Amino acid sequence: MSEINLTLPDGSVRVLQKGSSGYDLALDIGPGLAKASIAVTVNDVQKDINDPIDEDSRVSIITIDSEEGLEIMRHTLTAQVLARAVKNLYPKAKLAIGPTIKDGFYYDFDIEQTISIDDLPKIENEMNSIIKKGSKITKRYFSKSEALKVFKSLDESYKGEIINDSDQEENFQLYYQDNDEFVDLCRGPHLTDLNKIGAFKLTKVSGAYWRGSSDNKMLTRIYGTAWKDDKDLKKYLNQIEEAEKRDHRKIGKELELFHFQDEAPGMVFWHEKGWTIYKTLQNYMRNKLELNDYKEINTPQVVDRKLWEASGHWDKYRENMYITEIDEEHANEKRTNALKPMNCPCHVQVYNQGLKSYKDLPIRYAEFGSCHRYEASGTLHGLMRVRGFTQDDGHIFCTEDQIKDEAANFIKLLSEIYNQLGFEKFDIKLSTRPETRVGSDEVWDRAESSLQNAIESIGIDYEVMPGDGAFYGPKLDFVLTDAIGREWQCGTFQADFNLPDRLSAEYVDNDGNKQMPVMIHRAILGSFERFIGILIENYAGKLPFWLAPKQVAITTITSDSNEYAAKIMQDLQSKGIRCVLDIRNEKISYKIREHSTAKIPYIVTVGNKEMENSTISLRKLGSNETSLHKLNDFIQEVELLAAAPK
Repeated sequence: MSEINLTLPDGSVRVLQKGSSGYDLALDIGPGLAKASIAVTVNDVQKDINDPIDEDSRVSIITIDSEEGLEIMRHTLTAQVLARAVKNLYPKAKLAIGPTIKDGFYYDFDIEQTISIDDLPKIENEMNSIIKKGSKITKRYFSKSEALKVFKSLDESYKGEIINDSDQEENFQLYYQDNDEFVDLCRGPHLTDLNKIGAFKLTKVSGAYWRGSSDNKMLTRIYGTAWKDDKDLKKYLNQIEEAEKRDHRKIGKELELFHFQDEAPGMVFWHEKGWTIYKTLQNYMRNKLELNDYKEINTPQVVDRKLWEASGHWDKYRENMYITEIDEEHANEKRTNALKPMNCPCHVQVYNQGLKSYKDLPIRYAEFGSCHRYEASGTLHGLMRVRGFTQDDGHIFCTEDQIKDEAANFIKLLSEIYNQLGFEKFDIKLSTRPETRVGSDEVWDRAESSLQNAIESIGIDYEVMPGDGAFYGPKLDFVLTDAIGREWQCGTFQADFNLPDRLSAEYVDNDGNKQMPVMIHRAILGSFERFIGILIENYAGKLPFWLAPKQVAITTITSDSNEYAAKIMQDLQSKGIRCVLDIRNEKISYKIREHSTAKIPYIVTVGNKEMENSTISLRKLGSNETSLHKLNDFIQEVELLAAAPK
């Protein structure tokens, strides 16, 4: 039998017999790896650990300790355990699809009975019984006609439909358990046996139309999460529990920050306190941008379709745009306009006013640009996914040689802002050229190199995402981590070699020739709405003093100190402090509890003793201790705290 060369990720080469499997390779490396192996990647394609390898290949062994291994374990759990458990409990149930998702899995079933969350423990118990048997999982290949026969005999019509709709005629993979007691159609790979499944929990039940179409039957979708062990599962469930407590929609309602209603789906009704957060954050960002030489502009909300056609958005994004038709006065025509879904074409129009020289570049435009995008109603989610939003948008017009410096300056600014807003950790992802793109390889080489050099020049780690760039250029995405470990992609820095050309943006170079500038799309927060939602959840509603909508509550013990309390409020407001004066005839404990629930950072209490000594008693949010302060010292302290970070 001939030999094959298998190249490992570290560059070393193992020589094995043709037809050897991933397991054979793992065993050749060591028995420990063989025991831990669950699948293999061959030339970037995941395969079952026992699949034969017939040619020289790049290979890597997948273990449960990797992200790929965890996903394979989850896939096995849903397709081979959850599906079988439901069939055991509800024999007439029909199997639809069962993919993995972030942190877990789901499976869709056609079940006559109504399944609720109360039924999940019963299904979990059945799943555990199946896992305890430690069944082996085997794979067989079938032709299209053979696979159809298998599932027709099982009365599994959804599997039959999937097979019928497939373009392939051979090599349908069917995975079996326990002498053919259970079978499912699956792309794989799977674990070789159920003993390697870690810890799991079913989480919820919902309805889902077959293939996502409301014209089809509503199926029952069962969700679950799965992890390597009980420790990781418990950690995840605790995070979910904490996330529910921090839900910005719940906190927003409790603190009277904003609301939504059916008459304007996906649009935010900001209340006074929520709008205070919005304005404070916007003013903070405006100051940062001014200090970094951005020119703030403002562009129209409604723009003729001709500009969207010229920019390419009309063809590629029209279904997400709000369209309006207007009968033009003094003309027998209808003008088709769109509410802008993004600001970039309008920024090019500002740039195009007047001839630009290379000496003028870079030009940095910033706009708190209000945008509207039609998002499907099922995707709307509080402030996190809306139809009307405002971006901290910006576009930089520069030469190719200036990309590196602009990227480095942007990353430094973004780092400073994230840190000041309480996010100490963020990751950078460099997305490189996709298969379908505009521009020459030479231009892409320079652009990608510029972004990569910019990251490396300031010593920040990054991850390369091959092929994930925009069609017009490479990009950097910035993913911050919040207080409970969740990741949020917010900032972006995208080099565009396409739009300036489409919209005739030019500058005159040193030789007097007209050249096309590079247009950099950049944002730090993303949308204000979404970022405020992230802030609320990160701080569980207990915002930093400078961002809090109400910063100090002044409460009185008796009515004798009402005038003193009013004077304190007047003094604080003169320093720009946002205050609440509470002189109600209520017990002081009740007042303190109410203002604590409202998450006001500082609660000041005054009575006759404080009035006589020009002092205040102070309780900080989250503490049960009270401290005594001289009034003037306290005012100086909060004045410093109220200032936005520089």
